[in-house]
Amino acid sequence: MKRITLLFLSLTVLMSVVCCKNNDTQKQTDSQNEIQEDTIKIVHRDKAKGIEYNLESSKKWLQENKTDSLKMQIVLAVNRTDKASVGKIDSIIVPNTFDNKVEDYLPFPLQIEAIKKISKIIIFSYPTQTFAAYKNGTMVYTGPTNMGRKKDPTPTGLFYTNWKAEETTSTFNDEWDLKWNFNIENKLGVGFHEYILPGYPASHSCLRLQEKDARYLYDWAEQWVLADKETVKAKGTPVLVYGSYDFDAPKPWAKLITKPDALEISENELAGLLEPHVNEILKEQKNSENIRLQL
Repeated sequence: MKRITLLFLSLTVLMSVVCCKNNDTQKQTDSQNEIQEDTIKIVHRDKAKGIEYNLESSKKWLQENKTDSLKMQIVLAVNRTDKASVGKIDSIIVPNTFDNKVEDYLPFPLQIEAIKKISKIIIFSYPTQTFAAYKNGTMVYTGPTNMGRKKDPTPTGLFYTNWKAEETTSTFNDEWDLKWNFNIENKLGVGFHEYILPGYPASHSCLRLQEKDARYLYDWAEQWVLADKETVKAKGTPVLVYGSYDFDAPKPWAKLITKPDALEISENELAGLLEPHVNEILKEQKNSENIRLQL
């Protein structure tokens, strides 16, 4: 009887020790996670200074630089166009130096500290016709876009990527093939995808991209997770579309000639635009992470 009692007591003590260790381990893991989350650091760096812009004949510039892929990439981004369309623009804006990265010629800030806990987000600026993708508050990609024309403006606000297709047909015209399409507004059929960039807002509500940019976002952003055809279990990557475009004024990037920083988007401006949405985004992000772990 004494042996049974001693054995029972030993097992009880052992279980208590194991339980305490498990609790301590869990607390330690939770603590590490909190520390890791709270210590995400944003390392700020200034954009390159000294970039100026001139207006040049597109025909002449293309003749002299058509084989220089780096210069071509930067000029296309600055003029919000693509290689197939740039020759149709009479005069293009050209920087005085090509020694910097593409992001130095475009207006988005390199970091947004206020969104460092948001794992992924894509932001489209209607006024500047550019987009940027951020991971934990640091820009990972940026480029030009041509958004909705005056008659068919792109809806603004907070959206989430849902379904995607390497190639699909436009709901507006079944003769238009859309490559690397990622839908953000299912009922309206609005998404970002590769299509012609004439150098101004010309789409029927969608967000047009150069093919390399569309392909990047296609691979980088996440699709939604569906329980059935009508029920969304987890949303995709948040997408903020903001601002408006003055269709009756000259192209905004023409201002770069007299004021090189005319279109710069400040970190504070974006933090203010995102502030009302941060809690919702973080809530959806946590739910998405939990759902995807179960897949």
